[in-house]
Amino acid sequence: MLSPEAWSAVYLSAKVAFFATSICLPLAIAVAWSLARYEFRMKFFIEALLQLPMVLPPVVLGYLLLVIFGTQGIIGKYLYIFGIRLAFDWKGAVLASIIVAFPLMVQPIRLSFQHMNIQLEHVASSLGAPPLRVFLTISLPLAFPGIMVGSILGFSRSLGEFGATITFVGNIPDETRTLPIAIYSLLQQPDGEVMAMHLVILSLVLAFSALTANYFIVQKYQRKLGV
Repeated sequence: MLSPEAWSAVYLSAKVAFFATSICLPLAIAVAWSLARYEFRMKFFIEALLQLPMVLPPVVLGYLLLVIFGTQGIIGKYLYIFGIRLAFDWKGAVLASIIVAFPLMVQPIRLSFQHMNIQLEHVASSLGAPPLRVFLTISLPLAFPGIMVGSILGFSRSLGEFGATITFVGNIPDETRTLPIAIYSLLQQPDGEVMAMHLVILSLVLAFSALTANYFIVQKYQRKLGV
């Protein structure tokens, strides 16, 4: 049985992961499409920048978020004038999750765009279909497996985000204490190991379920396409 505090952490993690994935997905599709379809100067710089959150220590990301989006930060001080506070708030946890999950979402979507049959797009264009219609009716459906993989990976990564989150938004019960932060907090308590183990098992079940669902969804869609 989980305590009310543990359920609060689970709920907060799910909320953060949902909003992070929802915000990330349209931008990830746009960036993946641009990288897959176009060659431009400084493309290598954009790709390196996208991969940076995956190689930087999470605490460095959290510190940079504080410097930029804290109440006295470069951008955060102006947001605070309008009553928008990200540091030490659950919305800041969403921002941290977006940054760490974004590269994981972009890569599979980009691969889907790169490996699709672009002749189908050319045929539709030659028949008079406008670019937006070609994208919505041909490109997006063909890239659906990659979009699903990216979404599930991003959601799962957001559920497990710890380092940048605890540095940027802290460890506030019912406000910023997500599932991994709750596990960390319980491990610091003399009698918290049993409850921490329950949350660890729950985390494993959620992660395995997400990856299993991803596998069967992609397999089903590939069968429809005859892949």
